[in-house]
Amino acid sequence: MLLPPLKCKRQELLKWNGWGYNDSKFIFNKKGQAEFTGKRYRLGGMVLPTFKEWMEKTFGASLDHKTTSRATLNVNDVPPSIVKEEFLQDLRATKISYSQDAEDRVFRAHGHCLHEIFILREGMFKRVPDIVVWPVCHEDVVKIVELACKHNLCIIPFGGGTSVSSALECPEEEKRTIVSLDTSQMNRILWIDEKNLTACVEAGIVGQDLENQLAESGFCTGHEPDSMEFSSLGGWVATRASGMKKTIYGNIEDMVIHIKMVTPRGIVEKNCQVPRMSTGPDIHHFIMGSEGTLGVVTEVTIKIRPVPEYQKYGSVVFPNFEQGVACLREVAKQRCAPASIRLVDNAQFQFGHALKPQVASIFTSFLDGLKKFYITKFKGFDPNILCVATLLFEGDREKVLQHEKQVYDIATKFGGLAAGEDNGQRGYMLTFVIAYLRDLGLDYYVIGESFETSVPWDRVLDLCRNVKERIVRECKEKGVQFAPLSTCRVTQTYDAGACVYFYFAFNYRGISDPIHVYEQIERAAREEILANGGSLSHHHGVGKLRKRWMKESISDVGLGMLRSVKEYVDPNNIFGNKNLL
Repeated sequence: MLLPPLKCKRQELLKWNGWGYNDSKFIFNKKGQAEFTGKRYRLGGMVLPTFKEWMEKTFGASLDHKTTSRATLNVNDVPPSIVKEEFLQDLRATKISYSQDAEDRVFRAHGHCLHEIFILREGMFKRVPDIVVWPVCHEDVVKIVELACKHNLCIIPFGGGTSVSSALECPEEEKRTIVSLDTSQMNRILWIDEKNLTACVEAGIVGQDLENQLAESGFCTGHEPDSMEFSSLGGWVATRASGMKKTIYGNIEDMVIHIKMVTPRGIVEKNCQVPRMSTGPDIHHFIMGSEGTLGVVTEVTIKIRPVPEYQKYGSVVFPNFEQGVACLREVAKQRCAPASIRLVDNAQFQFGHALKPQVASIFTSFLDGLKKFYITKFKGFDPNILCVATLLFEGDREKVLQHEKQVYDIATKFGGLAAGEDNGQRGYMLTFVIAYLRDLGLDYYVIGESFETSVPWDRVLDLCRNVKERIVRECKEKGVQFAPLSTCRVTQTYDAGACVYFYFAFNYRGISDPIHVYEQIERAAREEILANGGSLSHHHGVGKLRKRWMKESISDVGLGMLRSVKEYVDPNNIFGNKNLL
């Protein structure tokens, strides 16, 4: 066995059966107070005095009712690695690192869907990769794909492992050797072109490393998905990703100049790196969103921008969600949206408030009380109805301040009140720690998940209301004994519509098969989204989780077109993850 470099051992840094870093998690301390461990995030080491009460009130959960999950992986539970010696001999000749170790294989057998994490906590996947390989460059990927074609193997590309669409799960019926092609060692910026503001980057680099390395030269991509600490550039391309600051920097399809991809038929790439071409349908759009079904993205040329000289956070409180949505619509209509503008409904506002850390200073506590009094008593906002928008402005200082005034002036017309920079910054930073909460919930019989859609402006309110009501109704019909959390936020705005992001969670005590019940409810919620004019997905992708609706989403003929591309590029289904089609 050619042992992989130490940094390939993701399990030494990241949780094997939960989200994020090993040293970062929500816990209840000996006093029964919630706190967040570690020092990686601003919330680290802080006590959250009201979170326990919120959790008990919202879910009927209790610290007395605790579940147990396996602390370590039992390698004896892992399906054996079945790899023919002829392939191993050929692989050794390439000098490419590989592993058949059970931990390495299980770590790359899943993404972060609820059912995947639940399985890891309580059981084991029926099928996992047989071998993990670590190419370090484009040429290594070419060799691996050639060997897979020669030996008739199945390849599943693996980037950051943050998929929430079952895209990384191995098909149980796959009898061939499954190779997990981990791109993490392909993590270099190959060149930066300061004249054209582009950079050529290997596809395995993760978002935060890309931004940090570019920043050393004074540049950024500005692409910040919620998962940017762990997700990879290749994964962004493969799923048609979107980031929190897309208003300024665009979605991934707006940022990509050139893509190099290795397929069983050969290498796909354009002959030049230009901003636009009129040469038939854009081949990049066959690659973006292909979710590992056609080949492996190895290199991407992407637009870069100078690091903004000035950043300013902000927040606005609205009397209700309807007024907030109307404000966001007007901001989009006037095309003056800041880098990030996100509107949370009241349930999510209460949720965010429960994550507020303990204040050290009496003065700060007094100021918070004053603000609350002003908004609720003096201005008459109902704390059980109001909602909040968080804002992030970026760019030239003078322009940012002008931009800020324009947005706040619009907000005022819709009853909005400026609520300060601190709340805006806190809301933005909470994005990166909220994913850790699911693991805490699972410890106390609470299961939860997020899902998203895009929708025209005139259907935003109906869709939000109907989906949340459908979730509550379905929970009741499926025997969930406690009221669920059903909440949403508007996260990105466009000329013609918006992206809406839902959270839902419930206490599953008394339910014998909670994952089955959860999946039935999520399916019903997705049906409700489609019935209300929403899309199948805005940025999470399809994977295996949502592919049953692909025909309905893009038409029978559209699906046939995608199948034809697959059959030509990969006639022997080497990339057999069974996503999309």
